[in-house]
Amino acid sequence: MSDALVLFLPVADLSWRWLRIVDDTVQARGDGFPEGLTADSPPPVVVAPAEAVTLHWAELPDRSSAQSATAARILVADASASPITELHVAVGREGDGPERPIAVVSSRQMADWLATLAANGVDPAAILPAPMLLPRPADGFVRADLGGEGVVRGPTSGFADEARLTELITGGVAPVVLGRDELEAAIVSAVAAPALDLRQGVYARRRRFAIDWPLVRRLGWLSLAILAVTLAISLVSILKYSFAADAVEQRTDLLARQGLPRGETVNNADRQLDERLSRLRGAGLGFTRTSAVLFSAVRSVPGAEISTLAFDPNGDVRATLSTEREGQATDVRSQVEAQGFAARLSTLESANGRVSGQITVSAR
Repeated sequence: MSDALVLFLPVADLSWRWLRIVDDTVQARGDGFPEGLTADSPPPVVVAPAEAVTLHWAELPDRSSAQSATAARILVADASASPITELHVAVGREGDGPERPIAVVSSRQMADWLATLAANGVDPAAILPAPMLLPRPADGFVRADLGGEGVVRGPTSGFADEARLTELITGGVAPVVLGRDELEAAIVSAVAAPALDLRQGVYARRRRFAIDWPLVRRLGWLSLAILAVTLAISLVSILKYSFAADAVEQRTDLLARQGLPRGETVNNADRQLDERLSRLRGAGLGFTRTSAVLFSAVRSVPGAEISTLAFDPNGDVRATLSTEREGQATDVRSQVEAQGFAARLSTLESANGRVSGQITVSAR
């Protein structure tokens, strides 16, 4: 962390204290609330007094933050005299060891700290227990003064320095006092990568919603580009369909010219081809189709013959029908009518052992 303000909460008779980190070194320090701190300033890192926070170390599940917090609350409930509902429990991580630090502080105390900070226009980036600023010793204990408060740190402990309490916890072994340079280096490291932050759960820092105008502008230009590409695709498709329609029209005109009499002007190919087809096939359903029905009916009746055939302008086909018996002529008429056409049979005459008459076939 190249630039950070570390703010020590007041404790006992001591007021605010602070130090400023610039380029990974402590450049300034002072008493009282720091001046020039505005809402636009980077949020400071706040240090909570050691006497107000109880620290534990325990092996916790590492699957999710929720599981770790739940397991920590169960452990704290067994080791604390206060009801768990009145306590705030925070879980951190320090190094690669299996044991993780657990901080326990009164929920009312957390709320008071945040209210005091808010009254001074501060929304801290993190709240660190004072002992967590000291380096974790491999064995034994280390001691330093932080914000006017003596703090002791062991491999799995951290507490405010009180003569009798310290002797009981350390077993009479005097803690190693950290030098100024060593302490400042430890503070810089702890602030840059906090091992335990009290701002968790309901006390987590809320992120302010801010509109990223450069991103909005980029998204706007991207949307316009997408619309332009879509419009270009549509225009290309329209032009493609237009060219295809023109090609089909030209081909239709060419085919019409081939199907129409040579030299005839083509105005409406479909209508002109229909008119020519009507002229070629004749009125009604045309000579070919009407006569085919008659031939089919005659062929289906043994002994039936046609001797003459005529196609009238109204679309009727007239033929002279000759059969061996009168009933066969009736059968021919029935076969024609079965195929959806009308058939009229004239008076039949007998001659030379055969019956003949005229049959007229027309469309219904």
